[in-house]
Amino acid sequence: MALVRYIITILLVLAALGSQAQTRVSGQVTDATTGEALPFVGIYIKNTSIGTSTDAEGFYNIRLTNTPDSLTAAFVGYLPLTLPIKKGVAVQTLDFKLSTNAQQLQEVVIRPGENPAWAIMRRVMDNKSSNDKRKLTAYQYEAYTKMQFDVDNVGQQKGKGVVGKAITSLVDSQLYLAGEDGKKVLPFFISESLSDYYYNRDPKRNKEILKATKVTGIGLQDGTLVSQVIGSSYQDYNFYQNWVSVLQKNFISPIADGWKSYYNYELEDSTYIGNDWCYELSFKQKRPQDLAFNGRMWITAEGYALRKLEATVSKSANINFVENIALKQELQQVGEKAWMPSETEVKIRIVGLTPKRPGILAKVYTSYKGVEVNQPQKSDFFDKPVELLAGAGKQTEDFWDKHRHDSLSVSDKQVYATINTIRETPKVQRFTNIATVLGTGYKSFGKVSWGPWPYTYAYNNVEGHRFQVGGKTNINFSDKLELRAYTAFGTEDKELKYSLGGRYIFSRKRWSEVGFTHQEDLEQVGLMSDKLESSPFFLGFSRFGELRRPIMVRETGLYVQRDVLRGVTEKISLRKRQFDPQYDFAFYKDGPSQPEQVATSFTATEVSFLTRYANNEVFVENDNERISLGSGSRPVLSLKYTLSLQHALGSTVDYQRVDLGVEQEFVMGRLGNTLYRLEAGKIFSPVPYPLLEVHTGNETPFYYDATYNLMDYFEFASDTYASLHYEQYFEGLLFNRLPLIKKLKWRVLATSNILYGSLSQKNLDLMPTIIPTGATQEALKALGRAPYVEVGYGIENIFKILRVDAFHRLTYLDEGARKFGLKFSVQFKL
Repeated sequence: MALVRYIITILLVLAALGSQAQTRVSGQVTDATTGEALPFVGIYIKNTSIGTSTDAEGFYNIRLTNTPDSLTAAFVGYLPLTLPIKKGVAVQTLDFKLSTNAQQLQEVVIRPGENPAWAIMRRVMDNKSSNDKRKLTAYQYEAYTKMQFDVDNVGQQKGKGVVGKAITSLVDSQLYLAGEDGKKVLPFFISESLSDYYYNRDPKRNKEILKATKVTGIGLQDGTLVSQVIGSSYQDYNFYQNWVSVLQKNFISPIADGWKSYYNYELEDSTYIGNDWCYELSFKQKRPQDLAFNGRMWITAEGYALRKLEATVSKSANINFVENIALKQELQQVGEKAWMPSETEVKIRIVGLTPKRPGILAKVYTSYKGVEVNQPQKSDFFDKPVELLAGAGKQTEDFWDKHRHDSLSVSDKQVYATINTIRETPKVQRFTNIATVLGTGYKSFGKVSWGPWPYTYAYNNVEGHRFQVGGKTNINFSDKLELRAYTAFGTEDKELKYSLGGRYIFSRKRWSEVGFTHQEDLEQVGLMSDKLESSPFFLGFSRFGELRRPIMVRETGLYVQRDVLRGVTEKISLRKRQFDPQYDFAFYKDGPSQPEQVATSFTATEVSFLTRYANNEVFVENDNERISLGSGSRPVLSLKYTLSLQHALGSTVDYQRVDLGVEQEFVMGRLGNTLYRLEAGKIFSPVPYPLLEVHTGNETPFYYDATYNLMDYFEFASDTYASLHYEQYFEGLLFNRLPLIKKLKWRVLATSNILYGSLSQKNLDLMPTIIPTGATQEALKALGRAPYVEVGYGIENIFKILRVDAFHRLTYLDEGARKFGLKFSVQFKL
């Protein structure tokens, strides 16, 4: 630690010695009336070519070899302002407060014709398809990407809690750096990547091969996962598309087809950008809360292509926790007169939950070289969209010095040194461990990880106090074999429950694995669906309180899964389940024609075949797991066939079942984002009640999208069903137009659940009214010809984290049915 601090001290001394003959001037440019920061303001010395411009927050920083008399700030729509520079002061601050030039107007100018910017924009529209890179049959290039994340607003108050105290101790130890505005920042992440990117148009395919990665960050225990998401494919901003995705929010492009509905344009100037004579247009969003940009763009006079763009997103935009976004992009002409980015730079400021809490500054820079067009790759080349080459994270400094598109600055080198020092701080290491446990659910001890913690304890009416301990092996044990197990005990039922399982990964290129499991545990009818597997927290918390229709399940299973093609996954499973209901239950083993043959438990041996198709889906790997990053706006389809054979491995039931599913999320322009999920299924033989499709109700005050929110638990069951779940997120479409409400940045959404279902008479007749113990068995309730329908409307983004939905039940309004209800949920969305 002492040696590292010594090296940092030497670097600072050398930097200071190198700047003794210079004058550094920094400051901020704001609107004199509103105090709002002004981005991209020109700061220059009169009658020279020396100057700079402000960043997204209005800050600038300029070093001058010879000290001039003054600096001038100039911006479109404002009066230029000149301020004197003090002689003999090496570091000084000049803050410019610019006044609008509106008061200087002595007359109102009425254009004799239309806005001249409109004529240019129409020509841009006429040439969009010719200039858009998407017209190319294929293209490829080498990309260099550098990311940096800093904590800002540190040192403003004494830290509280684990994080605050850790940060305060770091600030006190002088490990912070000076940001672009001269304020204290604490760098905690920096990365570099060098990759080859490939794109085919027909069919649309893309692939990124990460040749070299360098990841340094506080809290990173393994940079493998991060290395897969720092490439150029996640910085692809194409403004020729109508919608540009930034932070998973869709912004309307300033050259979108409906440009006139969203923006006001002005022709500001004409100038050379490189060798291209360009028109300079400014654009401003018409409505402050819309997801739109403000800034400038340069359009080539020949071909009307986008040559350069500087855009910001104001803090008035309806995005949580984000105070500012600034995006710069320069483009280059490639084959067939298409234009592709040559450089892209994005700066984002994420604020804390309160003004005094630390925020985050994110900076991402990407450059592109060696562009080749119309040389398509073979289809199987794109089977793995993101590929991290072996040894990519172990490249030498000599390699980086040779292959970086631009050399590291002294500031970048200082960031690397600072982060390496901070990450060794004991308090930061403790915080990293806590955050990892909370985020993943597991705590690692060498080759074994304990968890998941949400299942550690529960209390319910059947088990009493339930204690569970478990774990799994991690990648330190093996990068192919994973073993997992848990054991649980209830103080009330005195029953020991347990699970043993494992899986082996045959291939990661076309992901292939085989797995097994054996489990004996208490479940609940209606909560055993495979659809709930992706909701471990929901299932963990469902063990609290009263267990409705508990059932002891002894299950042994085996499966094989493989990606046969890109986007196509096949899975074959074999499992044997023994069901022992812990409530009043019985059924006629051989049907109602033999009422003397009554059983209170049963066994099912099932073989299932699952096909899942997700075109263009992208996965990244996290140790022995793979994580889906989605398939964009493409639908995801699934088909599952299940066959249960009587007498096979002791099976006492015989049936067939088919389930279909389609899910898709896409943008609907000004209407916001749409999500729908279609499901349908059929069971072809009479089966005991727990094997039916028991539709999941929701009697809690919380919203959950996989449930019917005004349906009671176990209210309906079906052997044939079809359902639609639909959500429409209007973003700020409606509330952005209301003068007072729009300041709250609330967002409106709508929801609907429609369910068709039926239950055959054979299934209804399978259950006797009186069971062998003499108790009366609760009768099944089936849907009729009319569907179950509930609709909802809600507001999200209340206090930035709260969502409230109001639901109305429109059908099956029998006595006791809930006709109206409110549901709440907490969510963290931008």
